[in-house]
Amino acid sequence: MIYETRVYRCLPGRLPALLKRFETITLKLWDKHGIRQAGFFTTLVGESNQELTYLLAWESLAEREKKWTAFQTDPEWITARAKTEEDGQIVLNIVNQLLVPTAFSSIK
Repeated sequence: MIYETRVYRCLPGRLPALLKRFETITLKLWDKHGIRQAGFFTTLVGESNQELTYLLAWESLAEREKKWTAFQTDPEWITARAKTEEDGQIVLNIVNQLLVPTAFSSIK
């Protein structure tokens, strides 16, 4: 397995809009494309409380490329994202990493 960690840093006050978009739109589209989430987290203590961190689980880099590209280019996603940003940009920046579990990791 490969895990992807993605951290979305929101513009001030826009985290609720991002959370709503994931809950009502994004997760349904991920289901459509076979994208598996392994957890979502907001920051309790850290540099910023305007962040959403989540993990995705992939069988391989090829699976990630195929499914993530299909999601990103899905006309339904493009339209929905634009609609949720009619009141302004939500995400300031995104940082992602692709991770491989160690031999002693509780998650494999």
